[in-house]
Amino acid sequence: MPNRAATIPEPTLRRLPVYYHYLSKRERTSEADCISCTQIAEDLKLIPIQVRKDLEITGALGKPKVGYNVSVLKKIIADFLGWNNRSDAFLVGVGHLGSALLGYQGFKDYGLNVAAAFDVDLKIVGRAIHGKKIYHVRQLPALAKRMDVQMGILTVPAVSAQAVADVMIEAGIKAIWNFAVVRLVVPDGVIVQHENLASSLAVLSKQIAMKQKE
Repeated sequence: MPNRAATIPEPTLRRLPVYYHYLSKRERTSEADCISCTQIAEDLKLIPIQVRKDLEITGALGKPKVGYNVSVLKKIIADFLGWNNRSDAFLVGVGHLGSALLGYQGFKDYGLNVAAAFDVDLKIVGRAIHGKKIYHVRQLPALAKRMDVQMGILTVPAVSAQAVADVMIEAGIKAIWNFAVVRLVVPDGVIVQHENLASSLAVLSKQIAMKQKE
């Protein structure tokens, strides 16, 4: 059976959370129960046909001359993205970035629960940061299997990233959100989402420079 997720364009997956948060705000601030693709597109500076195609991928179908029920559409998007089925994750690397992510309360809006964090620094291990207990990395395999955790967040230095990823994979982790500035080598069946902050900054800096030239 083909992997349906693999056929979904990445730009669509990136826009769906934007629609979700737009609808959440709309739900709080507007008395109207329904909304059209045209209205969504106008407010988000998008093209109506693109919005319609994105929403069709989730299975949402609007009614002619009526549009979509805001609350229903919001739930459909959340179901499609898996945000209504809370996923537990382990975070490895409790430095400045890792600590900040542990304290980020917005993850719960996306159905993500950081169940525990891991490090090798004995000054950190055993402590609780933002309410999350910090374990030694060597305890990760046993805890991952016991708790059936299949998602990992990697916030370690680049030099350690591959080794830690290997530990995660051996422990049964199937998806890794990688913040280390290195491309991980993983076997088939393991999903990796690379977050390269330096690349994002480079794009932003280039856009600023181009804007200034204009």
